[in-house]
Amino acid sequence: MSNTMLKSILTAALLMSGASSALAASEADYKAAFAAAEAANKEAAGLRNQWTTTAATLNAAKKAAEAGDFDKAVASAKEAEALAKASVFQATSEKTRWKDMEIR
Repeated sequence: MSNTMLKSILTAALLMSGASSALAASEADYKAAFAAAEAANKEAAGLRNQWTTTAATLNAAKKAAEAGDFDKAVASAKEAEALAKASVFQATSEKTRWKDMEIR
C-alpha cells in the first residue's frame, strides 16, 4: 500500500472521528472513547503492528483528562482510535499484498 493511500485512509478516519456535537464532553464520554481506542490498539498489538503515534496520542488523551479538559481528551482518544484502526488496516492489507510486489 502506498503512503498516499494510507494517508488518505487515515485522513478520512480522522475526519469521521472529529464529527462531534456542540455539547461539552463529559468524563463518561472520555472513558468510552478511551476504551474504544485501547481496544483498537490491542487489536493492532495482536497483529504486531502498533504505531508509536497511537501510544503518544493515548497518553495525550490521558493527560488532558487528568487536567479536566474532556473535550481535548475525547478528541485525542478518537484520534488514537483512528490511528489504531489504520494500523490494523495496514497490517491486514499488507499480509497478502507483499506478494504483488515480489519480483518474479
